[in-house]
Amino acid sequence: MGTLWNMDAVLHAIADPSRRIVLAQLADGPATVTELAALLPIARPGVSRHLRVLREAGLVDVQSDAQRRVYSLRPTTLRQLDEWLGPYRALWEQRLDALHTEIARGKRGNDND
Repeated sequence: MGTLWNMDAVLHAIADPSRRIVLAQLADGPATVTELAALLPIARPGVSRHLRVLREAGLVDVQSDAQRRVYSLRPTTLRQLDEWLGPYRALWEQRLDALHTEIARGKRGNDND
């Protein structure tokens, strides 16, 4: 699966709703701490702590631009998580397809009553 990644750190990082908001924003493009802080109901130091967790989990990169720090999404780690989830997704889809089939059968059976 390529480079080593810490699944526990990634799952911990994405478990927090504020960090998921940050990731969603960064999916649209790079942003500064100030821009990201405007999205969250927490003080800027709290946003910086969330960004540190995301950076340490390998989910975001940071670049210095004069006095600003610009954060961007690191898609490789999300891709690795998606690859790990793949077999589970296939299982869920099979079960959901089977459920859909049973529901459709039930509806057809009720129409004949």
